[in-house]
Amino acid sequence: MSLNVAVQMDPIERINIRGDSTFALLLEAQKRGHTLSYYTPDKLAMAHARVFATVHPLAVRDEAGNHFTLGEPKRVELSSFDVVLMRQDPPFDLAYITATHFLERVHPRTLVVNDPAQVRNAPEKVFVTHFPELMPPTLLTRDLAEIKAFRAEHGDIVMKPLYGHGGGAVFRLTRDDLNFGSLYDFFAATFREPWVVQKFLPEVKAGDKRIMLVDGEFVGAVNRVPAPDDLRSNMVRGGSPKDTELTPREREICTTIGPALRERGLVLVGIDVIHGWLTEINVTSPTGIRAIKNLGGPDVAAITWDAIEKKRR
Repeated sequence: MSLNVAVQMDPIERINIRGDSTFALLLEAQKRGHTLSYYTPDKLAMAHARVFATVHPLAVRDEAGNHFTLGEPKRVELSSFDVVLMRQDPPFDLAYITATHFLERVHPRTLVVNDPAQVRNAPEKVFVTHFPELMPPTLLTRDLAEIKAFRAEHGDIVMKPLYGHGGGAVFRLTRDDLNFGSLYDFFAATFREPWVVQKFLPEVKAGDKRIMLVDGEFVGAVNRVPAPDDLRSNMVRGGSPKDTELTPREREICTTIGPALRERGLVLVGIDVIHGWLTEINVTSPTGIRAIKNLGGPDVAAITWDAIEKKRR
């Protein structure tokens, strides 16, 4: 089965192919004989209720510094593609939301992965609150009194932006931390939306697992261990990838959320779990594919394309 595939992503010349999951998906698609086209979200256009993009034919190679070749650009109606991979990274802002509205016009006749309406309706740190029994104590607010009460109850806390990504602006505050007032003022001045306040889990020192699911089924995992001098385990922030096995609790988490992912057409999802507690459900551009394979785990890119091809059939 040969598919005509477009990828909507960040500028391809800027990616680090050693850890980039989008690049892993493109390599696998090309290996299977699918035709690839590439564009960035700013090249989208809607005219007379039809969605277009200026795309480049794309060839990829697993060679750092020489990882892609682009053909001549052409304006194409997105409905002419079999599959569109929506893979630009957050921030999950109005530009991101607008892109989901554009892609919703062509889905599902053109299969958009992940379903753009569901991506819009399932922000990583909001969607997860549908499963409070799986989460550590968590508060979404910008109200000072609410945060003070939560801190008084739980002691050490973590504060982070509701629509943040990649470990940016994640802070730990101890029970008596004198920086709390200044940090509250900084967040209040910087972020208009509520932010996430969560009980600090000291077990994060042993790692924050990224668990990948395809069509709601567990397919692979990597344990991301933070650097000794950092709270954050994100690999872009210096976290070290380690191989891992799922605990019974982590398998329970996957089994619990799997049906909701399938119902929403969320084909490729990455969840974050610390010491048996679910902290995020990543649906925009989940990463971890290359790290899992490099550690001898399953080929998540191949499993993902098996699922996409099955849906197209």
